[in-house]
Amino acid sequence: MMNKYFTLITQKYASKWLVFAIDLNIIIFTFLLAYLIRFNFTLNFELTHFILQIPFLMVIASFSFLLIGSFKSVIRHTGFTDVVNLFKAVGLMTILCTLFVLLNRIFNVVPSFTIPLSILIMHALLSFVLLSASRLAFKMIYKHLKCKINAVKRVLIYGAADSGIITYNALINNTNLAYDVVGFIDDNPLKKGKKINGLSILSSKQISLEFAIKNKLEEIIVATQTLAPERLLSLVDLLEGSNIKITKIPPVEEWVQGELNTKQIKNVQIEDLLGRAPIEIDNPNLYNEFRGETILVTGAAGSIGSEIVKQLSNLDVKQLILVDQAESPLYDVQQDLKRSGKFNFKAIVADIRDGLRIDAIFQDYKPSMVFHAAAYKHVPLMEQTPYEAIKINVNGTKLLADTASRYNIKKFVFVSTDKAVNPTSVMGATKRMAEMYITCLQKESKTKFITTRFGNVLGSNGSVIPLFKKQIENGGPLTLTHRDITRYFMTIPEACQLVLEAGTMGKGGELFIFDMGESVKIFDLAKNMIKLSGLRYPEDIDIKITGLRPGEKLYEELLANGENTLSTYHKKIMISKTRELEHAKVKADIEELCITNRFQNNNIVMKMKRLIPEYKSNNSSYEKFDKRVQIYKKAKGLTQSSVEKNYGNI
Repeated sequence: MMNKYFTLITQKYASKWLVFAIDLNIIIFTFLLAYLIRFNFTLNFELTHFILQIPFLMVIASFSFLLIGSFKSVIRHTGFTDVVNLFKAVGLMTILCTLFVLLNRIFNVVPSFTIPLSILIMHALLSFVLLSASRLAFKMIYKHLKCKINAVKRVLIYGAADSGIITYNALINNTNLAYDVVGFIDDNPLKKGKKINGLSILSSKQISLEFAIKNKLEEIIVATQTLAPERLLSLVDLLEGSNIKITKIPPVEEWVQGELNTKQIKNVQIEDLLGRAPIEIDNPNLYNEFRGETILVTGAAGSIGSEIVKQLSNLDVKQLILVDQAESPLYDVQQDLKRSGKFNFKAIVADIRDGLRIDAIFQDYKPSMVFHAAAYKHVPLMEQTPYEAIKINVNGTKLLADTASRYNIKKFVFVSTDKAVNPTSVMGATKRMAEMYITCLQKESKTKFITTRFGNVLGSNGSVIPLFKKQIENGGPLTLTHRDITRYFMTIPEACQLVLEAGTMGKGGELFIFDMGESVKIFDLAKNMIKLSGLRYPEDIDIKITGLRPGEKLYEELLANGENTLSTYHKKIMISKTRELEHAKVKADIEELCITNRFQNNNIVMKMKRLIPEYKSNNSSYEKFDKRVQIYKKAKGLTQSSVEKNYGNI
């Protein structure tokens, strides 16, 4: 309430005409001061002449101020540009006064009217100094009163470059909350010991928990986009046990109309602590590859699919065909595209398991490329329903790939997962089968089938990050299946950039894997998320170990047994050399599996294990079948019916 009242008072009474009047009074005062200095602080000058000169001076000063507009700036936000305008106004006033005095001496327009040139020079200097000082004084008084009335937040700014200074200006000019900037942090040795606006530039080595407590810090604002993740992580660790928030400003391109606002300062996200530099791709071949193409994207409303759509929409494609069975999320993607000014797309609600529907879409829109991101992905749920996993992940992919091949589509890019590597779950096994079917189909098709394989995506639907965030909001505890579980992570934009890049370089039949850096320990990730929320582990929020879920791995892998890699022109993308397949047999077995009865879950899993030798169930009721599969493999002389007779119809 007091904040609103204070702002109302300053806005109501500190008008530009009040500033104009104060400036004129300062001009008169400095004119008198110049005379006093000229005559040794005595009145040994013609007072009548002085009084006659004041109206003349006021007219010239008013004209100068009105022409330059130096009185129109908001005084409490005075900056360098405002000081420059004052210099221009005072300079113009002095030039006009000097010209009139000199011309009057020559032509005697106004007899007995003259001003000593030394007084004009002194008056110019004094006027500029006092006008600037008055604005600075008002700014300091305003800040002091604001701090007295409002709550003050004490902050440090990490980064003493241009973005750090812009952040400082945004903070001190904020009208909603008073900020007290304690100083700047910068690791550039050339800036050590220097100051910005009277504030010291500190080295990160000088920052400690004791320093933060002593200076009553409440927040550290990261005002640089080049701070290494490991440095940011060490800062989080350093402030553990305190209530100090770590926030960051967005990149310049995300500023509203090119200006930074304090509302844009956000909490540091767990994505910022990946421990590696973000993957960025700037390949002009992407534009050449996709320009003028009609591209169909399945799973277009999902985390990966929607980002692929977003990135493709910026590549001058002819038309995007968005296919998803989830009506509401697809509507949201459609509205996002419209808001961004994109209209060269068609959103279609359809199920990839419906072969006739998919065929009609290909016939109507004639896509030249396909990005297949539709899939069931939740490991525990698919472990309970193998039939559903087969129906979408295998049969859906099969129907889509067959249709693409039949219509001679140029490229078909399949989005797979690292869970397909040495699978331990039904979901991982179905994705591996889909990879295998595409590999087999490549041998008999003109379409270039390309598979991409990567790990967990930060922030995707149902992933661990949104789950932890929700659990923190609810007061905890955070649930973790195992203390030692690790995962590879990348952001959604990174994953989709690499998918598009792989789609560009693929010649057909490749299985691309992505360099995702070091695997991340989920327990450490959970603790860091608690810290970033300004809370403490385990005092405020605990972490509960629940045990591995059915089909869940402790460690993810990017290569299966017997696989190795070939490098590509992009250091983050490699080609996996997979084991050779008996294409005709594998293709036939997969086709047979796709028509399995829905009530035969055990039979489905058994057949998948025979088809994928490396598929070993983990923490699952299907582990009992692994031994039976080994027996079946050894019983080469037995027919299928004999094996089932001896070991049960499973």
